[in-house]
Amino acid sequence: MTTTNDKTECKTLVAIDISKSRHDILIQRPGRKRYRMQITNDRADHDRFIQHVIEIGEPVHVCFEATGNYHRPIAWRLLSAGFSVHLISSVALARTREALHNGWDKNDPKDAQVMLYMLAAGQVQRYYDPLEQETNDWQELSKTHEAISKGKTEVLHRLMTHYMPLYFPEIDRFRHNSRSEWFFRFLHEFPTPYSITQLSKSEFIQAAWDVIGRKVNKTQVLSDIYETALTSIGLPVNLGSPAVSMYRLVIMQMRQLIQHRDEIERQANRQLSGHPDFERLQQIPGIGPIHALTVLAEAGDLRRFDHYRQFLKFCGFDLATHQSGQFRGQSKLSKYGNARLRRSFWMAGQVAIRQRENSFRDKYQRYIARDRDNRDLRRKALTAVAAKMARVAYSIIKHETDYRPFYGVR
Repeated sequence: MTTTNDKTECKTLVAIDISKSRHDILIQRPGRKRYRMQITNDRADHDRFIQHVIEIGEPVHVCFEATGNYHRPIAWRLLSAGFSVHLISSVALARTREALHNGWDKNDPKDAQVMLYMLAAGQVQRYYDPLEQETNDWQELSKTHEAISKGKTEVLHRLMTHYMPLYFPEIDRFRHNSRSEWFFRFLHEFPTPYSITQLSKSEFIQAAWDVIGRKVNKTQVLSDIYETALTSIGLPVNLGSPAVSMYRLVIMQMRQLIQHRDEIERQANRQLSGHPDFERLQQIPGIGPIHALTVLAEAGDLRRFDHYRQFLKFCGFDLATHQSGQFRGQSKLSKYGNARLRRSFWMAGQVAIRQRENSFRDKYQRYIARDRDNRDLRRKALTAVAAKMARVAYSIIKHETDYRPFYGVR
């Protein structure tokens, strides 16, 4: 955790326990007894609270625990009013509460007390507001892209495990990847083998010619699909039946999700095109536009981290070890960090180790050299590659240098 150690004698400390409908507030002024406030989560009460704090006439430090997105509006108002705003780790808050109260009992007033204690001790993080840091649009693009990608995967699995096995199981071998929009366009027009075989081969090739888009040796591909349909084991359902209508409905949903995903990717490129950090991140093997967008959206300006270990901890790539007396456990990833960043570097690492020649692939190969069939070792090697990729991303942005392959290989 990034901590602050400022003296608090001449500062007013404010702890806010955030909830959906109301906020519990505990205020500590120097040399005075602490007191409570409770406000509803609306504009009038926000204004009343901010005006009350302004009238104190002293430097004000405010802290809170991130709670869904309910903390964002009031945090923005507090920053706009010129207060120093801090964020408290949920894990640190829970551990401190248990230590102070010798139990797991939890309620809003008690949380506010513990947050005030942590703020006074400096065990807080500076709050970086996405709107203030001008990364809010990036976050919305990144999170919406993730939501659509998850929805697309869910619909794809429904097609692969239910509809296609019933009505046209052999067609799946023509689907090369989830970005093959032509495949789902074709499947919408020709959902069953009968929709193909009711035409002659030449008629089918002519009807499907424009549907499948640009292809190398298009005639051979369509001929292969036609021959496959002739020997298909798909159920003989009527093309006008409700079953086929539902099949086409799910296919259309898949096509719409692909179109939405592609539009977000184009918008992200337009939004970040020319941004030096965005361009530098894409120089790293395995990192494309979406991974670069996720890194910038979730981490903001990487220059705010004084050392790469702080960035690794922010990602959850720092090592944690349980030790007591003579016992020392195995060091493992803490995973107390940003899961979306960690997943992006993990996925980028999977791409990098499959490329022909780069330092990430070399590190992976050296790691698994002693036992290439060991799955656990391969997983650890990929984790090490992902952590290295995070270090490289931090370094090229922090020092504003281009990516150099095989520089400092280790």
